[in-house]
Amino acid sequence: MHSPVLPIASHPSSGKPRRSVYVWGIAIVAALGGLLFGYDWVVIGGARQFYEVYFHLTSPAVVGWANSCALVGCLFGSLAAGTFADRYGRRRILLSAAVLFAISSVLTGWAWSFTDFIFWRVFGGVAIGLSSNVSPLYIAEISPAAQRGRLVSLNQFAIVVGILVAQIVNWRIARPVPAGMPTELMFLTWNVRYGWRWMFTAVTAPALVFTFASIFIPESPRWLTSIGRAREARAILERIGGPEYASAEIDSIESALGADSTVTQSSWRELFFPRFRKILLVGIALAALQQWTGINILFNYAAEVYRSAGYGANEIFLNIVITGAINLAFTILAMALVDRIGRRLLMLCGCVGIGVSHLLCAWAYLAQWQGKVVLILTLSAIACYALTIAPVTWVLIAEIFPRRIRSKGVSTAVSALWIASFLLTYTFPFLIRLEGAAGVFINYGIICIFGFVFVAFSVSETKGRTLEQIDAGLT
Repeated sequence: MHSPVLPIASHPSSGKPRRSVYVWGIAIVAALGGLLFGYDWVVIGGARQFYEVYFHLTSPAVVGWANSCALVGCLFGSLAAGTFADRYGRRRILLSAAVLFAISSVLTGWAWSFTDFIFWRVFGGVAIGLSSNVSPLYIAEISPAAQRGRLVSLNQFAIVVGILVAQIVNWRIARPVPAGMPTELMFLTWNVRYGWRWMFTAVTAPALVFTFASIFIPESPRWLTSIGRAREARAILERIGGPEYASAEIDSIESALGADSTVTQSSWRELFFPRFRKILLVGIALAALQQWTGINILFNYAAEVYRSAGYGANEIFLNIVITGAINLAFTILAMALVDRIGRRLLMLCGCVGIGVSHLLCAWAYLAQWQGKVVLILTLSAIACYALTIAPVTWVLIAEIFPRRIRSKGVSTAVSALWIASFLLTYTFPFLIRLEGAAGVFINYGIICIFGFVFVAFSVSETKGRTLEQIDAGLT
């Protein structure tokens, strides 16, 4: 398993880019991978109540597998992304992910057997795994240092936009059905026969746009320089910022590549050396905490959560769109705050906010305060998550690992995130049958409390510090 080395930008180049429109255009195209990631990740939340009837899925094991199988593909795609991106270049992997998104979405939507459905969902998961690694990496590598933070944040923004788009598409495609309709009659409805198919198929349109646009974006100058094609890299950098900027950047990239040579010679066994073991565990724990706060359940199993709160099928889709809008609004706010307030404080506030929201939601279920009370509390949890733990976890994972093990540490932490996500998504149907909605939210609330303690004692602030300063504080 291998992941590309993250770009090091401790010392900005002396040249100043003059053509920001061009680099923003490149970054927006690359961020389309994040949009497709978000759409494909969440579309199942609205489609599942219909395809489960179509495929006659009833047992918790089969329901959980149908909803989480894409995460197996995510894991494989994430593990392969680094090796493929280093061997074939960032642009080709982005293009490959775009094609995989287009193919898998159509064939998932028009699968006529459950086996085919699972196969193409896993296939689509590979596209998510590739894009979740390579899109932010590519953006970071083509971005001038002064704009890198804002440009890389486009990927997180695009993921959230993709989530909202999927929720709106599901809402507009689904046709009203009477509350309490028997399964036998539900099977004959348009939603069950065709509606869920178009929910998956709809992502083909942006996937084709991403495919077409990826043909025209340049390769990463960093990757080109690393394989001895510095002349091509210089031409791209001149288009981004002019000759002076290109010269300064080429010097910086070649210097960084010289430093990176020590990283590529490290071994996987070094991750478990005493001086690195603690930070590896911190990275894995942060990745698991992001998932086990339970927020993704509110996206992937939204229909079941809101149905338990007394909402009908038609109201559920509108509620899901509202959750996406809240998610988007607070993600935009997080982009403005992460470099001002700091990572550690945001993580602590997130654990408290999400934990309290979950425990109050459990209380609402126990007291049978259904409807708007549950909706408000779930929106509160999503807002806290989008403002804090969702974006900050990715920032910390990219920052905390020392140079010597950075690529392998990031790869391990991201893989742990996908494994944690699979466990969360797969176990939910079992937990809700065993403990009910109240019990599930109590579990997630307790995890948030433990998460607060973990962050308070194990996570250091990294705001305003160079990677070298963070490295020196760890080793």
